[in-house]
Formats: sequence, structure tokens, C-alpha cells
Amino acid sequence: MNASTDTMTRAPVATPPAAPHATHRYRMLLRREYWEHKGGFLWAPLVAGAISLGLTLLFAIIALVAAHRAAAGGELEIDGEMMVNGLDLGLITSRLGPEEMRQLGAGLDMSLIMASSWPFIVLAFVVFFYCLGALYDERKDRSVLFWKSLPLSDRDTVLSKAISAAVVAPAIATVAAIATMYGFLLLVSAIVLAHGGNPVTLLWGPASPLYLAAHFIAAIPVYAVWALPTVGWLLLCSAWARSKPFLWAVMIPVFAGVIVSWFDLMEFFDLETLWFWKNVVGRSLLSVVPIGWLDALDLQGMAAMGRFKFESAADIRGVLNLKVMYSAFASPKMWIGAAAGVAMILAAIRLRRWRDEG
Repeated sequence: MNASTDTMTRAPVATPPAAPHATHRYRMLLRREYWEHKGGFLWAPLVAGAISLGLTLLFAIIALVAAHRAAAGGELEIDGEMMVNGLDLGLITSRLGPEEMRQLGAGLDMSLIMASSWPFIVLAFVVFFYCLGALYDERKDRSVLFWKSLPLSDRDTVLSKAISAAVVAPAIATVAAIATMYGFLLLVSAIVLAHGGNPVTLLWGPASPLYLAAHFIAAIPVYAVWALPTVGWLLLCSAWARSKPFLWAVMIPVFAGVIVSWFDLMEFFDLETLWFWKNVVGRSLLSVVPIGWLDALDLQGMAAMGRFKFESAADIRGVLNLKVMYSAFASPKMWIGAAAGVAMILAAIRLRRWRDEG
């Protein structure tokens, strides 16, 4: 009886809490990076896209005012017919043949690419300066002491910053670019409707917004791998520099290029000095530029083999296809740079622990 009473009154043994899953840990770290740098990751590309649309509206107003003045003065002609009562886009559309419509679609695709390029331009600056301050700023404001008090390893912290730079920021910029592209189409569609045109016939039919949007999304993995040398180098400088990481990150590759050029050191490897500037200095500083991965493609060889044509703007869809884009992964230049970037990220992980403990 006493034994059973002791068993019933005995307090339950507390089980230790289970360690958080690695997926949850990285999700938390990525959220941290996003909320701490929301201005650069989210608002900068959105504002850039809004500026692009604002400039498009401004130029459209200027062009329409000039066209209406020309029509009112009898100076605007279409196929020899004088336009007096205004600009009639419906009449213009009816005069376009199949070849003209194809050229119109190619021109629209180029306009869509130009309009959507603003968030991608901002992306290069955001990723560059984010990586440059990712590990330096937390040492400068001593917030690293708080984060190192949590059960988070230096490996997880640095990798979350590298993933944020190579994947998260480009993905958000891609969404902003696609939104800008469709905003451009809607803006131009309103102008076309106001002047007697059919946006479906004149804009949405000839253009390829879905095609371009799909390829913007498909380019994210290519960008992520190509950007690794710059991401790794900037994180390494951010973990190593005690002050002025920007000067260290820029001047070391540039001075190395100057020394190589001065003494013609590349001659010992039967290479030109330009090779060093392009593959070492350029890759360490400019790989975060969105279209930089085109350098990994042998475009002339592909054109000679008939894999694509790029003789004019009408051939833009020949370059923007998955086979051409993902052929960059077959380039040794891509993987050598990626391996160098991974090595520098690993060095940044070690330096973060050494700098903080030293």
C-alpha cells in the first residue's frame, strides 16, 4: 500500500526540450537577416521599380504631347495619310503586317527588360554592401555578443548571411522586377486605350511577359552560383577587417591587379594580364551583377552552332532560353569561382570565431 502511494505521489520526471531542427534554425536566421535588412532587400527594389514606372509615365506624357502637336499641325503622317484629329492607335495597328507585329513584339520585350532592370541594378548594390557589413557591423555595435550567447554556431550564422545574399535578395528583386514589368504593361495599356487602340492586339499579344517572368525566376540559381566569389570575398573581408572593410575589399584586388600588370606576372603562365583583371579582380568584386553570368557562356560558339541568334532585338528570345542559360553550369569558370567562394565563406566562418574570441 505504501509502495503504491509513493508511486502515485512521485513527481513526473521532466524531459529535456528537444533541440530545434536545423530547418527551423535556418528559417529563424533567414528571418532575422530579412527583418534587419528589410530596407535593402524589399524596399530598395520596389522603390527602384516605382521610379522606373514614374519615368515611363513622364516620357509617355512628353511623347504624347509632341505627337498631338504634330497631328494638330498636320505634320504627322501614317502611310501617306495625314493625321489631323489626334493620334489614332487603332489605325496604326490596322496597318501593321505580320513582320511588323513580330518586330513590335521584339521591341516590347526589350522595353519590358529595360523597365524591369531597375530592381536588378539595385540588387547588385544591395548584395555588395550587405555582404560587406554583414559580419563587420555586428562586431562594431557589439550585437555579436548577444547572438553568440544563443545556441547558434558561427557556421549557421555565416551560411544564413551567404544564403540571404545569394538567394533571398535575388528572389525578392525578381518579384519586384516582374511586378515592375506588369506595371509597365498596365501603364502603357491605359495609354493605348485612351488613344483608340486595343492593348491585347497591340501589347499583350506581341509581347512575352510570361516568358520573360519565367526566365527571370529560372535565372536565380544561375545567379546564386555565379555570385559566390564576390559573396565569399566580401564576407571574408567583413569578418577580417577591424575598420574600413570597403577599402580593404576593393583595394586588395585592385592593388593585386596593378602589381600583376606592372611586373607582367601572368606571362609565367602564358596568360595575358587582362585574364587576371577579368577572372580574379572582376570575379571578386563584380560577380553580384545580375547579368555577369553571361561571361561564362561562349555566345559566339553557340551562335555558330545555331543554338541561338542575336542579330537584332527581334532575336532576344533566342538568347533567353533555358538551354542557353543553364549551359553556364557546364563552364569551368562557373565552378572554379564557386569553389573559391565556398572556400572564402569557410574562412569567414573561422575568422568570425577568432575575431570575437580574440
